[in-house]
Amino acid sequence: MAQYSGDDFYCDVAMPRREPLQVVFEDRDVLAFHHTRPFWPVHIVVVPKAHVDSLLTLEDSGLASRLLEVVQSVAADVVARHGKASVMTNLGDYQDSKHLHVHVHAGRPLRSVS
Repeated sequence: MAQYSGDDFYCDVAMPRREPLQVVFEDRDVLAFHHTRPFWPVHIVVVPKAHVDSLLTLEDSGLASRLLEVVQSVAADVVARHGKASVMTNLGDYQDSKHLHVHVHAGRPLRSVS
C-alpha cells in the first residue's frame, strides 16, 4: 500500500482491512494489532471500532472501560513476554491519526523522531 496521507488511518484503512493486519485481539468494540509501521520492536495499537477523535472526546463510559480492559490485557501479555511495556496515547498535534488509539510498546525506538 502507498504511504497513507489521510487523517484517520483506523477508520480508512485498518478496520476495513485495506491493508493486512497482524491482529492481537478483536471483538465488536475494540481492535488491537501490531502497528503497520512500528516505531518500537514490539508495537501494538489498540483502537475502539467506533470513531472517537481522541481521549479528550471519549464520552461512552462502557467503551472507555472496554478499551482499557483490552489495553490492560495486551500490556500484561507484552510484560509477560518482554519483561516491560509502555502504554501511551497522543493528543492534539501529537496525534497523527485523528482516531483514539493507544500504543503498547517495548524496546528501544527503531528510528529517531523526526
